[in-house]
Amino acid sequence: MAIKLSIERLTEGLYIKLPLQWTDHPFLLNHFKIKDQQQIRLIKNLGIKYVYLIPEKSDTQPLAPETPQDEISEQESRFLEAQAEKLWQEKQGRITRLKNYKRKLQSCEKNFSRSMAQLRSIMGKVKSRPVTAVKEAEMLVEEMVDALLESDNVALHLMNDNKEHEDIYCHSLNVTIMSMMLARSCGMQQEEIKAIALGALFHDMGKLKVPTAILRKTTPLTEPELNYLKLHTKYSEDLANLTTDFPSLAKPILTQHHELLDGSGYPKQLKGDEIDLKAQLVAVVNSYDNLCHPQDPAKARIPYSALSHLFKNRREQYNNDYLALLIRLLGVYPPGSVVQLSNQQLGLVISVNADNLLQPNVLLYDPSVPSNEAPIIELDESNLRIEQAIAPSKLPEKVYTYLNPRIRISYYFEKDD
Repeated sequence: MAIKLSIERLTEGLYIKLPLQWTDHPFLLNHFKIKDQQQIRLIKNLGIKYVYLIPEKSDTQPLAPETPQDEISEQESRFLEAQAEKLWQEKQGRITRLKNYKRKLQSCEKNFSRSMAQLRSIMGKVKSRPVTAVKEAEMLVEEMVDALLESDNVALHLMNDNKEHEDIYCHSLNVTIMSMMLARSCGMQQEEIKAIALGALFHDMGKLKVPTAILRKTTPLTEPELNYLKLHTKYSEDLANLTTDFPSLAKPILTQHHELLDGSGYPKQLKGDEIDLKAQLVAVVNSYDNLCHPQDPAKARIPYSALSHLFKNRREQYNNDYLALLIRLLGVYPPGSVVQLSNQQLGLVISVNADNLLQPNVLLYDPSVPSNEAPIIELDESNLRIEQAIAPSKLPEKVYTYLNPRIRISYYFEKDD
């Protein structure tokens, strides 16, 4: 519980919260542990009369009331002013970067929404107008691949997506985006990336012929139901064969994305090199997204857990090179992970730092700041680290509402404008 404390009682080791907006002081965060006398002087120069003390996070007790205060020399005062100005300049730089970052996110959201709308339209034409559907899909893929290859520094971002009952579209777009980025990381050529993107986009289109009751069933499927679901790979191939325009390079992805290297997959129990390499790549991504979004939402894994599960328990089944690249793409704490930082503050990972996978960009929970203005910090530029990932279901309601962890985790990549 926070206690109101006069600034005259501040000392090193106290964990405090400033009664100011994030933009109204030069410190990186609104709450922190006081590390030296210089910080105390800077706090006193903010023109506030009190702070909030958080005793359980503090290493020491406040000074006694009426403790004599040291006089500040003119030289020290000038030094403090210079330090405060330096901190302010660094803070303004952060605020500018944050505004630019949020502008990029807004652009990313628009591209995501447009691609999702195009995908819904395409899927609606697969059965009745397959030639048109494939041509429109190729145009969508071409646009995305071109944007991907034109950008030097491509970041994967967590997207806002409030649509319900569109699992097949969200899943297909997720798998497409991540598969394209994996293919790019492998140094694949443009035509190969396009084939992977098209195959990933259509890999589950055969589910359009599977009864909705089976697709949305949350209890274990019966053997006949499971067999029906497994037919979606054949149905996808059948739909692709309705037109001669579907690229032959992409077809193995439709039929083999559930085959596993140890031969335990389906439909043909292929092993190792019998499985097309492009299908092996999409299989890794497909498995990750399915772990995050299983048919039974109660069994959904948080992104961190899904990635850990694949790495620790499924390495015999998937191409390890692609699995390692997926971890590099998503980071140790993938976008969508709710995390607790070393200062015990909570946050939501919203994008990956490719140069340091342990230090992604995190949107912070800070009730003193409106949620739509919540600061996003780059952990590699702070003294903070992630201590653990937390299941959103374990968050207090006010924290859950503020961070808005996604029930449906959707990804998209940033395009340079």
